[in-house]
Amino acid sequence: MAIDTILLAVGPMDTVRAEELADTVLEIAEPLDAKVVIGHAFTEDEYEDIHDDLGFDARVDDVDPDEVAARRAPVGDLEEIFADAGVEYEVRGALGEVSSKVVDMAIDVDADRMVVGGRRRSPAEKAVLGSVSQEIILQAPCPVTYFRDLDVME
Repeated sequence: MAIDTILLAVGPMDTVRAEELADTVLEIAEPLDAKVVIGHAFTEDEYEDIHDDLGFDARVDDVDPDEVAARRAPVGDLEEIFADAGVEYEVRGALGEVSSKVVDMAIDVDADRMVVGGRRRSPAEKAVLGSVSQEIILQAPCPVTYFRDLDVME
């Protein structure tokens, strides 16, 4: 199976692990000359919370999700890393329920591989809060590489 397109799905929590996520993607993309799609999905509530900070005055119905994604952390850092590595990349955004929108994005870009990050959580936290990463992994149309923070739980 050839790997031509890799979807790196990120959110604002991935800022702390952006470099490690990029390294994981580059291990695959560079030797295969694969294109990287930096994908960032967000909900209407998230947009409403951050639109002023990002310099948007448009209502959520009038916003371009790709433009919002390009301004959200850690996308800019990832763009710089991939540009410096000479890897072809693009930024995609999606508005809606995050896990389903990321899966839709993988289908839309015909991703051959996905990379998602996550953090260590207790079983109780997962039961109460759910896990976006887990939903993405379970519904993904292609193989998924999961990058997990290895910080010790307190």
